Amino acid sequence: MAKATTPDDLVITPRDRRFGRGTRMGRWWLNDDPVATAFYNALSMTFPKGEGYFVDSVRKFRDGTPPKLTAEINAFIKQEVMHTREHVAFNRHVVDQGYDVRRLDRDVDDALALTKGRPPIASLAATTALEHFTAMLAHELIANPRHLAGGEEQAKALWLWHAAEEIEHKGVAYDTWLHATRDWPRFTRWRIKSLVMLITTWRFFTGRTRGMLELLRQDGLQGPRIWARLFWYAFGNPGMARKVAGVWAAYFLPGFHPWKHDDRALIALAESDYEAAVLPRPARV
Repeated sequence: MAKATTPDDLVITPRDRRFGRGTRMGRWWLNDDPVATAFYNALSMTFPKGEGYFVDSVRKFRDGTPPKLTAEINAFIKQEVMHTREHVAFNRHVVDQGYDVRRLDRDVDDALALTKGRPPIASLAATTALEHFTAMLAHELIANPRHLAGGEEQAKALWLWHAAEEIEHKGVAYDTWLHATRDWPRFTRWRIKSLVMLITTWRFFTGRTRGMLELLRQDGLQGPRIWARLFWYAFGNPGMARKVAGVWAAYFLPGFHPWKHDDRALIALAESDYEAAVLPRPARV
C-alpha cells in the first residue's frame, strides 16, 4: 500500500470572512439548548490562545522545509490568524450574554503552559495532536448536519467556515512534525507523538468538560441530571465524541497520516452553507 501523504494538488486558501458583526446572538444560540450551546461555547474559548500557540509552534520549524510545505505553513498561519479573530468576536458575544469565562481562560493557560520551558519540538508535538483533534471534529461537524441543526445562522456559518479550513490544512502540522523529526528513529517518533496525544486527550477532555459545566452552572443548571444530559449529548445523540473515537485511535497506527482519508469534498459542502449566511440576501419583491 502506498504511503499516505498530503495531496499534491492541495491548495490551502485563506478565506477572509467575518461573522456576527452587527448582530446580537442569543444566550442559547444552538437550538435554544443550554447543553449544546455550552458544548460549543467552551470549545470556542480555547481557540484564540490555542490558534496562536499552533502558529508559533509550526513557524519555529518553517525554515528549511521544502518549498511546498513552506507555502502551506504560510497559508496555515493566515488561516489560523483569521480563526483567532473570528473566535475572539464570537467569544465576545458569549461574554455579552453575561457569562464569566475567566475560569475557562485559566484552564487554557494552564494547558498551554505544559510545554513552557521545554524544547520547541514539544510544542510542535502538542500542536500536531491538537490539529488532529480539530480536523476530526471539523469532519464530523460538516458531515453530520445534526450537530448544528437549529443554530443561529451567523454562529452556524462561523463553525462551518472554521471546520472547512481545518480540514484543508489538517496535514500541515503533521508534515512539519515529520520534517522536523526526519532523523529520529521511527519508534522514537511514534512513542513521543503517541504519549503526547494521550496527555493532550486527557487535558482536552477534562478541560472542556470543566468549561461546559462551568457555563451550565452560570445558567443555574447543575447536578447529576445535567451531567447525564451533557454525557448523552457528547456520546449519545448527536454524539460528537463517540463518532470521532475511531479517527482519534487511527493516530496511533503505523503509517498514519491525516490525509489517509481525503475528505476535501466536505469543504465545498461547508462553503455552500456559510457563504449563504455571509453574502447579502436579494431584496424581496
